[in-house]
Amino acid sequence: MIRTLIVDDEPLARKRLRSLLEPESKFSVIGEAHHGEMAVAMIEVDRPDLIFLDIQMPTMTGFEVIAAVTGRSGADAMPMTVFVTAFDEFAIKAFEVQALDYLLKPFDDIRFAQILGRVCSVHATQGERLTRLLETVPPLPRLFARSHGKTRVIGYDDIDWIAAAGDYAEVHCGDRAWLVNDAIATLADRLPSDGFARVHRSSIVCLSKIVEIRQGSHGDGILVLKSGASLRFSRRYRHAVEAWLKTGISD
Repeated sequence: MIRTLIVDDEPLARKRLRSLLEPESKFSVIGEAHHGEMAVAMIEVDRPDLIFLDIQMPTMTGFEVIAAVTGRSGADAMPMTVFVTAFDEFAIKAFEVQALDYLLKPFDDIRFAQILGRVCSVHATQGERLTRLLETVPPLPRLFARSHGKTRVIGYDDIDWIAAAGDYAEVHCGDRAWLVNDAIATLADRLPSDGFARVHRSSIVCLSKIVEIRQGSHGDGILVLKSGASLRFSRRYRHAVEAWLKTGISD
């Protein structure tokens, strides 16, 4: 799915682009922006794959949108860009900033279909290249918590424990906690098994942060962490605690 943002100060122009994109199964319109500042914020937070970008808008032009995004977050933060404008004199400058295409108003359905075909081709190529790259790069030892346009980088070493929060997870580091956009099951598979263990259906613990284990009467118990937090482990997941204890004894 190609996540698409529409940016134009004219409501009718935005409406037409949306109506043309909605029947296309490979495209998903994630939002609309009616001025440049709004577009910059949405690009940085929502990270669309594609943006249809008007050039002449109040307060900030389409070129200034690109400059703002790349200046703050780097060139990789700018999605594939198709300029949409009624003025052909900006075409050369559009390709100087590496726009994917230039859609001159008024345009017909054939021309729009040509652009979508090109977008799909470029997106597929980028996806294949990224997949090959990811296969050669080990996962980074950190999580990312995003909120209100800011991203918090959380190193694995800083994590005490993680709690399920619906489709999200709450990462606890000392007396602070941040919400990450991953389910608890996803994190259980992703975190290194020699450092973290799922000890309950709704929690994961950093094993090195455990200072005390209190056994219960039904195969369950309580883990006390260096931070002072107490975390329950269930009988279903007690094998993870026992395996860690055996490792400590053998060492």
